[in-house]
Amino acid sequence: MRVSILASGSSGNITLLETERTRLLVDCGLGKRETLARLAAIELSVDRIDGILITHEHADHCNGLPQMLGLWKAPLYVTEPTMDALHRALPDRLATRLRGVETIQAGQHFTIGDIDVHAFQIPHDAADPIGFTFRTNGTKMAIVTDLGYMPELVKVHLRDADCLLLESNHDLEMLKVGPYPWVVKQRVLSRTGHLSNHAVSEYLSDPEGFDARARYLVLAHLSQENNNPDVARISAEEALNRRPAECAFRGELLVASQQIPLKPLEL
Repeated sequence: MRVSILASGSSGNITLLETERTRLLVDCGLGKRETLARLAAIELSVDRIDGILITHEHADHCNGLPQMLGLWKAPLYVTEPTMDALHRALPDRLATRLRGVETIQAGQHFTIGDIDVHAFQIPHDAADPIGFTFRTNGTKMAIVTDLGYMPELVKVHLRDADCLLLESNHDLEMLKVGPYPWVVKQRVLSRTGHLSNHAVSEYLSDPEGFDARARYLVLAHLSQENNNPDVARISAEEALNRRPAECAFRGELLVASQQIPLKPLEL
């Protein structure tokens, strides 16, 4: 499986997963022109998509959905509450582009091409937010962003991942002194908000939570106002260094960007 993280952050999220037979898009937070530019930047030309999966209805995850549906005419995989919310968020543009909706739900396993998908519930202030794991050819990819804390069940779903895309949204001190109104800060800090660097470090340092088997650990969905890549990376590295030697993380730590696609990761 090849994983191409085209964008990750508060202004747009989109990830492409590929096998020899199957291509999936997870979230569509960028428009057509920018998505195609990101693909060209990593020298990819995509003539078809076999499925588009949406984690939740917030704009940075779905704003480009009508354009992606128009471009690739792919089936949409989404939970029923999220579909209802998408119709409200994208009322005029969405209905005319739909070519088929596959209703899914948290806890469900399903297959698209040669990729086995598992959807699981996450705590976020959306209609029915979910994370995903993807398995094919003996490899596993996990995507979990936009969650206020790490429930034990989510930690279980992330085990054995060869590639883990994990939110590290904000630095607590930067958020507290930053420009957001207090009501927004409260939302971000809540149990249905976003993961802080500190929350991620607590997870990464705990051998009973994070199994450290990932070949690629990708910090994602960084806030442009309340975080920066160096701060997030240093926090994660410090946490990983606290692990016992027999449970050391030997993979590669990466930080996804809002502006620049990551190099494709081969699993």
